[in-house]
Amino acid sequence: MDVLSIGETMIVFSPKEDGPMRYAHDFTTHIAGAETNTLIGLEKLGVKSGWISQLGNDELGHKILSFVRGEGINVDSVTLNNDASTGLFLKEKLNQDQTRVHYYRSNSAASKMTDANIDLDYVAQFKYLYVTGITPALSENCKKMIFHLIDEAKKLGLKIIFDPNLRLKLWAEDEARETLINIIALSDIVLPGISEGAFLFGDTDEEIIANKMIELGASTVVVKLGSKGAFYKDKNEAGYAQASKIVNVIDPVGAGDGFAAGFIAGYINGLSLNEAVEQGCNVGALVTTVKGDVEGLPTLEALEQMKDSNDIEDVIR
Repeated sequence: MDVLSIGETMIVFSPKEDGPMRYAHDFTTHIAGAETNTLIGLEKLGVKSGWISQLGNDELGHKILSFVRGEGINVDSVTLNNDASTGLFLKEKLNQDQTRVHYYRSNSAASKMTDANIDLDYVAQFKYLYVTGITPALSENCKKMIFHLIDEAKKLGLKIIFDPNLRLKLWAEDEARETLINIIALSDIVLPGISEGAFLFGDTDEEIIANKMIELGASTVVVKLGSKGAFYKDKNEAGYAQASKIVNVIDPVGAGDGFAAGFIAGYINGLSLNEAVEQGCNVGALVTTVKGDVEGLPTLEALEQMKDSNDIEDVIR
């Protein structure tokens, strides 16, 4: 298998109507978690993946487990906890340009993960470990577990890919900044956004952000620039890439996870750095054209169609 990740996946409840949630009457449900969003994207692009997590032994937990397994992700290291519930969140679309999320994950089953959830024989089956800044924010024991996993994965020869994925609702700023910087220093590839660079280093210049992360120890940095594409840098080259086409944004949530999937798949499959970043931009763009975090994730065939088609709706089917 290729890519291993660890983290919490939750049930999303979304009102069918736009506007403040207090006026909502009907809701739909989706499965969403930054790590599984990316792993599902990788599976659609032909990259085999595995997931470490803990879910409540409840109906929502079984719903998530069934869904993730059905997307092709290996779930051999996912456990069910009888003493804690599965996390959930509400996604509120106030208008075309503004979406809010409300988390209900305190003391969730995933937040109770520890080093005991890490099976090193399982970890050794993979080549890459993909982690985000969300998991260490869930609890103190999760933070310790992430550093333990990264340390052991590096000993086993896995490359570390890190998306800071800042969630300030989950922890204090000082703790978040220190923890994310420490993980960057242990990572091979880092995928920050401009806002995360500003939070960590007080600067919104993508080149400065990349340079600072490389100084910390990362070998490759890709700074996401939203609709403008991304800036990339490693020891050999630096440059910009963007999506092949402009798309009509329906739901921006999940674009960063899609970008990670597209980039990682391209990197693993031997594309040049520029081509891999462009593929990440294309996947991220396509995700935004569909409501939901994973529903718009494309296959390789859809990505090829994106470059050739003038109708964006053709490529998401």
